[in-house]
Formats: sequence, C-alpha cells, structure tokens
Amino acid sequence: MARTAHYHDPNAPEATTIVVAVTAFVQDDRGRLLMIRRTDNGLYSISGGAQDVGETIGHTVVREVKEETGVDVDPTDIIGVYSDPAHVISYTDGEVRQQFSICFRATPTGGEPRTSDESSEVHWVTREDLDALDIHPSIRLRIDHGFADRTTPYFAR
Repeated sequence: MARTAHYHDPNAPEATTIVVAVTAFVQDDRGRLLMIRRTDNGLYSISGGAQDVGETIGHTVVREVKEETGVDVDPTDIIGVYSDPAHVISYTDGEVRQQFSICFRATPTGGEPRTSDESSEVHWVTREDLDALDIHPSIRLRIDHGFADRTTPYFAR
C-alpha cells in the first residue's frame, strides 16, 4: 500500500485517524545510523511503524526494527514525541493519519542487516552521508534530535 506524507500542506486531506507509532534511532559502535529506504514511498528513513494491540511500546520498537532491517535492538531512551497535526499521511486505501510517533534511541544487540517487504535498502550511514539521502523533513528532525543527544530515560518495557 502506497502512502503520501503531507507536511504543512494547505491542500492536505483531513486526518481521519491517529495511530500510535514508533521510530528508532539506532547507532552502531562506530556511530553510524541504521537507515532504510522505504518501499512505500522510496524515501530514506529510520525504522518504525504502528503499535499492535497487545504489545508494549518497547516491543513495538524491537519488532519494527527487526521486521524492516533484520537487526535486533534494545530501546534505551525516548528522543521525542512527534504529534504535529499539520503532518498527515494518506494511504491508497483511503485512510488519512495524523502523525503520532514516539522516537526511541535503541542499541543494536544482534542480527544481520537485510531488506524486507517494507525496505528496499538497509544501510549503516555516517552522519556526513545523510545529506546525500532523500529524507522526509519530519524524519530528518528526529535524526537531528537523536544526534543532539536529546533523551528521556525509558523504563517500561
């Protein structure tokens, strides 16, 4: 299912839902950032996705990163909560979501990078190489906050 992000777009459709979602700022021991290229819009992004009923928000981070990248992680901190009502995402099935995402800092604990149905590329990217990638402004904001070491401890798993 394809999606279109509308960011401060006066012609954006009205949101019909809010879905709890996560993103994950994951760095390896060399300081490189785990990035994917999304199959639904072709943009580069940090991993993330919607919370499933019955799982904790921490488990959502672990599951989404593993599904999209093959990398196992442990969420350690919260970088920020992103809930801009001027950022909506429309899907080809007619759903239009208002953004609501919690960005976590997570530590890699195992696994091997690989692509998935949601990721056509998976890379460890240096900070210097980020500018060459096509990244949505809302994701770039989270990345910048992650590199600025914005964190709040995350206790509940």
